[in-house]
Amino acid sequence: MTWYQRKQENKYHSKRTEYGGEIFHSKKEANFAWELDMRKKARDIKDVKRQVKIPLDVNGYHICNYIIDFVVIENDGTETWTECKGFETETWRLKWKLTEAVYADRIKKGEIKLLVVR
Repeated sequence: MTWYQRKQENKYHSKRTEYGGEIFHSKKEANFAWELDMRKKARDIKDVKRQVKIPLDVNGYHICNYIIDFVVIENDGTETWTECKGFETETWRLKWKLTEAVYADRIKKGEIKLLVVR
């Protein structure tokens, strides 16, 4: 097998996984999607959105977007923004802190909860 015939490996060693007709970035993410589906069927949560783009704007300037793995709509209407992480990069840490800062008011009010699944 030559170098160009080898399947390209993810640099974080995660394996793309299919679940429910969708491709997830890792087994961890696919397993969490399954768990959320079970919670939704049990009516423990209202809804789930996947790969949601969150704008990160500071003082009227658009800095970047953050794409969160899952937004879970709880039965009381609050949202839990969930990120499945196996490996934390410096870029991710910076964007996560920026997300916490930009949405601090909504977090303090209890409208949003941030969760990292490791």
